[in-house]
Amino acid sequence: MLLSALLKGLPVRDPFTDREITGITCDSRAVKEGFLFAAIPGEQADGHDYAAKAAAAGAAVILAERPVHTGVPEILVESTRDGFQQVCANYFGHPERDMRFLAVTGTNGKTSTTQFIKSILDGMGVRAGLLGTVCNMIGAERYPAVFTTPEPYQLFSILREMRDAGVQTVVMEVSSQAMDQRRVDSLPFAVAGFTNLTQDHLDYHKTMENYKAAKARLFSMAEKKVFNADDAVGRELAERFGGLTYSSEGAADVTACDIAVELTGVSYTLKACGKAAPVTVSTPGLFTVHNTLCAAGVLLAAGYDFEQVAEGLNRIPRVPGRAEIITDGYPFTVMLDYAHTPDALENILSTLRACAKGRIVTLFGCGGDRDRTKRPLMAKAAAKYSDFLIVTSDNPRTEEPGEIIKDILTGLEGAEPPYVVIENRREAIGYAIRNARAGDLILLAGKGHEDYQILGKTKIHFDEKEIVKEYLEQC
Repeated sequence: MLLSALLKGLPVRDPFTDREITGITCDSRAVKEGFLFAAIPGEQADGHDYAAKAAAAGAAVILAERPVHTGVPEILVESTRDGFQQVCANYFGHPERDMRFLAVTGTNGKTSTTQFIKSILDGMGVRAGLLGTVCNMIGAERYPAVFTTPEPYQLFSILREMRDAGVQTVVMEVSSQAMDQRRVDSLPFAVAGFTNLTQDHLDYHKTMENYKAAKARLFSMAEKKVFNADDAVGRELAERFGGLTYSSEGAADVTACDIAVELTGVSYTLKACGKAAPVTVSTPGLFTVHNTLCAAGVLLAAGYDFEQVAEGLNRIPRVPGRAEIITDGYPFTVMLDYAHTPDALENILSTLRACAKGRIVTLFGCGGDRDRTKRPLMAKAAAKYSDFLIVTSDNPRTEEPGEIIKDILTGLEGAEPPYVVIENRREAIGYAIRNARAGDLILLAGKGHEDYQILGKTKIHFDEKEIVKEYLEQC
């Protein structure tokens, strides 16, 4: 592709000589002969420092914010992060112009809500794509997801595949980091939905105000908006931006009443558009009510009929790793859930407390290289509803697991439920299975759908479904 075509719509500071470009990247390790290399400043590294390496590997052009003096032609722009997004859109032929985008953001519930929306659209016969935490989907085909919201090159590459496959609507989770890094600024969002805002990602955003501001940017970009009226930040954003609201507690545009929560799922009466319909979903928890209400609100705002939406809600399957029961025929129950924030852990455990017939045994840890202040809060949330705790490791990354556990234990000072500390997560799961009593509900919290564990900078295979099966076979 010609350089002029790649730079179309991008304000550059100086004239340039046109030439054929063989590929584009912002990773100096991926540069090949004739590539455009974008030098993007990041959290931990600055692409400008790798421009010489890119030039040595054969880069034909360097896109940069300041001179890098490599001897290779340079295109200077105000922001290479913004500039590279435009380059990627041009390179892949602007697939975003041919599809409709429905987005969901918030701390908890994004994955479930987007998968609910995708499922309902599938049932309507709409060719839909999904971008999210668990996986990316083109129609019924699943692809692994590296980030909740991909970086520009991966994003536009996937969008091009979706367009070529006939996708009409893209449903996507939008993370606060993606908004802060302006990864999706060029996407035309038809509808954006908001789930909730609770403490998370403060290692990146530093303050809750920064975190909220990053989330709020999405709603300045979306044509229509949907907010959770049961969440304080949701009410604040609804007042600021307008749009539909949903609630399980009071007045809103989309509401749930006659709510029944069981271990096997939830049921309620959906009310919106002056109509009502019964809904039953096989994922337990009041949070499931909220997530399905958000899904309904997004689809109603997008123009779909109430009857279609209600019918679709009654057909949605369980979301992997979200309140997922993985035992059958045993005297105790083992459940996986992705809860890795204080609020998410409290939500799932409060649901289980209302349904459990025996003890609730909660196994959990906290991620390394992430917000340390939420670790004791996770412990307090776990202690509030559990009868026994198993404190273990999660994804320690480059931190020492024992140091993470020390932070967690400060939240258990004076707590009532007994606990054990077993640093090795596999061994901790084995302990939970071997010591299970009839009627126990064992919650494996934090990993959910993940089939890996990150130790140092290495990702190892770690599938909790497989591990539980192995220990059950030994019983």
